[in-house]
Amino acid sequence: MRRMTMDLRFLGKVLQGALIGLGAVLPGISGGVLSVVFGVYRPIMELLSDPVHKWRTHLPELFPYMIGSAAGFLGVANLLSYVLETYPEPSVCVFVGLIVGMLPSLWREAGEQGRNVGNVILSCVTFVAMLSLLFWLQNSQNTVEPGFFSFLFCGFAFALSVIAPGMSFSTILMPLGLYTPFVEGIGHVRLEVLLPGVAGCVVTFICLAKLVNRLFERQYALMFHGIIGIVGAATVMTVPWGSFATSADAASRNLFCMAAGIVAAILLDFMNEKLACFPENETE
Repeated sequence: MRRMTMDLRFLGKVLQGALIGLGAVLPGISGGVLSVVFGVYRPIMELLSDPVHKWRTHLPELFPYMIGSAAGFLGVANLLSYVLETYPEPSVCVFVGLIVGMLPSLWREAGEQGRNVGNVILSCVTFVAMLSLLFWLQNSQNTVEPGFFSFLFCGFAFALSVIAPGMSFSTILMPLGLYTPFVEGIGHVRLEVLLPGVAGCVVTFICLAKLVNRLFERQYALMFHGIIGIVGAATVMTVPWGSFATSADAASRNLFCMAAGIVAAILLDFMNEKLACFPENETE
C-alpha cells in the first residue's frame, strides 16, 4: 500500500510537471501560472534564489516536476502538436479549465496566513494592471530583428514567465516577431540562439528570484493575492473569445473542453489532498 501510494504521488507530480512544461511552450499560456496552480511555485523560487543551500531539501521534491516539465516541453509538446494545430481553441480551453478549476485551492492557499480587505483590493488592482499590460502587448505592432541582444531579451522573457506567473513569454515575444525564431532556434539547438537565451534566463533568475522569495517570506498574503490577480488576468486573455462567436457548435465544443479541464483540475486537487494524507516517510 505504501509503495503504491508513493508511486501514485510520483506519477501525479510528473503529470503536473508535464502540464507545466506544455504550458510553457504553448502560445498564450504560462507555465508559471500552472506552477502556482499545482503548488510548486514557492519551492521553485526558493531553490532558484538559494540553490547552494536549498538543493538538498528542494531538489528531491521538485525532481518529478522537472522530469515532467522536460517531457512536456520537449516530448509531449511534439506529440500533441498536431492536435494543437488542428484544434487550437479547444486545446487552449482545456488549459483554461485547468486553471479555473484550481482557483479555489489557490485562493485557500493565499489565505493560509490571513486575509484582509487590502489583500482583496490588491488582487483586483493587479488583475486590472496585468489585463491592461497583456492587452497592450497583444495589440502591439512593434517588431524586432532577431539577433544576439534580442535573443538575450527572449531569455529574460522566458525567465520572467516563471518568476511572474501569468506573464507568458509567448505573449511578450509574439508582438515583437521573436517567438518563432526563438522557439525554432531552441528546438534545433542553434548556439547563436541558445547561448544568449540561456544567459538572459540565468541573469534574470539571479537578479529577481531572490527578491521574489524574500517578498514571499515577509509579505506572504500580499504576494499571493497579487499573483491571484495576475493569474486571473492571464486566464481571461488566454480564452479564445473570438472562437465562441463563430458558431454554436464551436462555442459548445469550447465550453465542453473548458468543463473537462475544470473536472480534471478538481480530480488532480482531490488526488493531491488524498495522497497528502499518506506521509512520504511513513514506516510500514
